[in-house]
Amino acid sequence: MTGTVVVALERFFPDAQRIADALGAEVITYGPDAFRRAFSGHSRIVALMSAGIAVRGIAPLLTDKWRDPAVVVVGPDLRYAVPVVGGHHGANDLARDLAALGITPVITTATETRGRESVEGFAARSGCEVVNRDSTRAVNAAVLDADIPLYSVTGPGIVVAGPGVALLVRKGEYAVGVGCRKGVGVAEVAGAVRQALGKAGIVEGEVLVYATTAQKRGEEGLLRAVADLGGNLVFLDDETLNAQEAPSPSRASLIGLAGVAEPSALAASKRKVLILAKQTYGSVTVAIAR
Repeated sequence: MTGTVVVALERFFPDAQRIADALGAEVITYGPDAFRRAFSGHSRIVALMSAGIAVRGIAPLLTDKWRDPAVVVVGPDLRYAVPVVGGHHGANDLARDLAALGITPVITTATETRGRESVEGFAARSGCEVVNRDSTRAVNAAVLDADIPLYSVTGPGIVVAGPGVALLVRKGEYAVGVGCRKGVGVAEVAGAVRQALGKAGIVEGEVLVYATTAQKRGEEGLLRAVADLGGNLVFLDDETLNAQEAPSPSRASLIGLAGVAEPSALAASKRKVLILAKQTYGSVTVAIAR
């Protein structure tokens, strides 16, 4: 999804057009399918109408806060801009953008009302993505009570984190799950990954993260290969991997796992959609999800 749209009742069209011009947006006339159209093709929505109409229109369309567009309601009097969906995912920023038109943003997310920055806000500002999205609730709650430390790992390294630690990596679209036999070489891992990326039509710069089982933390060939690829490698615990469906049969049952490559890719991905089933290249298996 890209771009911004203003959904407005026809009687408010002059003001809607003024808002659209300021935001570089288009205008959609409110009707039975207006919000469905807006959700399908836009990342930011301004609803120029009463909050009740907007809430009833968007409620059946909501699926996941990481995928839903940011929605801001602006009253017909143009006094206030209220983020109603996705405050931490663009709606707060959209409301602030409207301040240039004299419309007061009404921010209700807890971190911002306390003058603190959310995990999502920091990630957006630093050009990163949150890998383990379920962590943000615990981390943002902790941010309300104290200063939370930020650790930056700039080179090859191993990060072992609990569920209350948010892992941020550079932006990208795809998660690459990698499994390998013990003692595998750097060149074999890197070559396997590049073959899989080529088969899927993906370039290395589009990879969000590489992921594997925590049981491979000491696998030097894997660590060095991901470093050579310029990627970020995260290690996932057994419970996380076994919570994912493994579409393809796997010998990982020998180490107590339903699989490695496919579950790792799915667990670390944003949309949980497998786009390349497990491929085997010698001693390495690779799967890709988005």
